[in-house]
Amino acid sequence: MTKSINKNSNLPILYTFRRCPYAMRSRLAIELCSINIEYREILLRDKPQSMLEASPKGTVPVLAVNTEIIIDESLDIMFWCLNQNDPSQLLSSDILDSAKELIKTNDHQFKSQLDKYKYAVRFPEQSVESYRDNCEFFLINLESLLNKNKFLLSGKLGLADIAIFPFVRQFAFVDKAWFDSTKYKCLQKWLNYHLESELFKRVMLKRDVWTC
Repeated sequence: MTKSINKNSNLPILYTFRRCPYAMRSRLAIELCSINIEYREILLRDKPQSMLEASPKGTVPVLAVNTEIIIDESLDIMFWCLNQNDPSQLLSSDILDSAKELIKTNDHQFKSQLDKYKYAVRFPEQSVESYRDNCEFFLINLESLLNKNKFLLSGKLGLADIAIFPFVRQFAFVDKAWFDSTKYKCLQKWLNYHLESELFKRVMLKRDVWTC
């Protein structure tokens, strides 16, 4: 959602939570595009009033753009960043449509299964292993893509990589030993590339919690 708001900050403000994959993908885009941003790290259990005034739905990320625009969907934030500065020309790529479709599958199919796997105690209808199995359709797809290229859709880092990586990371760390033992060797290599990248290290810097 995008809406108007009056505020006095000279920089765009990103309300974020360090471990949230949606916020993580937004920060990746911000850093990739070299956007000057004021980061405000929040606690989800104690959301600051300034964030709730900007976006009453109360989820991260929320980008309060300079002067009047609020963007509170992570993909919209990514595209806003790319429209400001697109050094890798991701928006003009001939694989942009494919990237959008892959991200859609991640967001609307894989993520729902991932949540049940990660929080299986909340969903006692099936076992942890069953929920994990339900995620594998997407891992198989990603492994197949990475058998062809270093990155998901080409030989260079693309929109799909930075949008999907935080969710694969979340999946892998539910049971890292299991993930590392699987047949998904290309996916493991791809994940490790991102985990070890300077870009990821920048977006995972710890910040003091914003409380106002």
